[in-house]
Amino acid sequence: MIRPARPEDVPTILRLVRRLAEYERAAHEVRATEEDLHASLFGPDPKAFVHVAEHEGEVAGFALWFLSYSTWLGRHGIYLEDLFVDPDVRGRGLGKALLAELARIADERGYGRVEWSVLDWNTPAIGFYKALGARPQDEWTVYRLTGDAIPELARDRGA
Repeated sequence: MIRPARPEDVPTILRLVRRLAEYERAAHEVRATEEDLHASLFGPDPKAFVHVAEHEGEVAGFALWFLSYSTWLGRHGIYLEDLFVDPDVRGRGLGKALLAELARIADERGYGRVEWSVLDWNTPAIGFYKALGARPQDEWTVYRLTGDAIPELARDRGA
């Protein structure tokens, strides 16, 4: 069963986020707290959304997403930040069901795309995504400002 997350799901979502970070060899980078997730997902003006997959009545996977925008298409899209299914229940279609739900939302709302990033060494995920019809965007490279680079650039203002 796929459904929108509820406030009581936050501890489980954070646990799954940590498991994803462990899988991606980046557990030390997780700074999010339950309070952070609750405020982001269920505060007065949420900008991020989560759908969860249940298996035998328990949350076993999640898709965390937010709106993107394409100036070329002139439409919003969905950016999938994280998709994770507990390894103990993989192979039961939960990941595909989560992505299908995002595709349904995009289709229903007239969004132009659903996109995400995947680590280049994560061949199981790459194979899974390709089997769904997703195609890599090889001509693009992701850039990121983080940490001290953000306030340093903010102070610069090009002077």
